[in-house]
Amino acid sequence: MLVAASAERNKEPILRVLRQYLDPAQRGIRVLEVASGSGQHAVHFAQAYPHAEWQPSDVDQRSLHSISVTTQAHGLSNVKAPLYLDVTWNWEKWGGILPQSLDLLLCINMIHISPLNCTEGLFRAAGHLLKPKALLITYGDCGQSCAPLFPQPYAVNGKISPQSNVDFDLTLRCRNPEWGLRDTAFLESLGQASGLLLEKMVDMPANNKCLIFRKE
Repeated sequence: MLVAASAERNKEPILRVLRQYLDPAQRGIRVLEVASGSGQHAVHFAQAYPHAEWQPSDVDQRSLHSISVTTQAHGLSNVKAPLYLDVTWNWEKWGGILPQSLDLLLCINMIHISPLNCTEGLFRAAGHLLKPKALLITYGDCGQSCAPLFPQPYAVNGKISPQSNVDFDLTLRCRNPEWGLRDTAFLESLGQASGLLLEKMVDMPANNKCLIFRKE
C-alpha cells in the first residue's frame, strides 16, 4: 500500500473546497477522480460524501493496487473498483462512462508532472463526460518547494514567480522535459475549447492552488 505525505497533508484543505461546491448530503453524485495515486484522497472524500459514487482511476499498476487495498481496508461501499485509465485515450475509452453523466471530475497533482497531452486529454474528456453545470477541479501541489506567499504550481499569465517556483519548474523539466508548470491562461483556453469556464482560482495552504472549471 502506498502512502503519500502530500496527500495526507492536502486532503482536508481540498475537501473544504469540495464542500463549497458539492453538498455532502446530496444523493446520486457521481465523481471520477483521475490519477488517484495512493487512494488516500478517494478514501477521505468518499467518507465525507457517503451518498456519492466515487470512481478512482490511475494508469500506474502500483497505484491501482494501493487504491484497492486502501479502500477495502476502510470498507467503503460507495467507492468503485479502481479504473485503469490513460487520460490520453479518447473519452469513449474511459471505462464506459456515459456522456454528461459526471457531477465532478477531480484531478489532483497530475497536470505539472505529466506530458501536456495528458492535460489536453483531461479537458477534452471533461467536455464530454460532465453534466451541464458540473465541475472539473484541478489541484497542484509543489510540496515545500514554493515560497509561502506565492501559491502555485501554475504559471499565471505567462509568469512564474518567485524564484523558488522558477526553480521548481526547472527541476520538473530536468526530470522530464515534458513536465512543468502549466499556465493558467493556457488551461483556461483548453477549458473554453471543451465548453468549460474557469470560474475561480482558489489559493490553498502549503503554497498550492485549486482551479474550478464549470461545464457550460
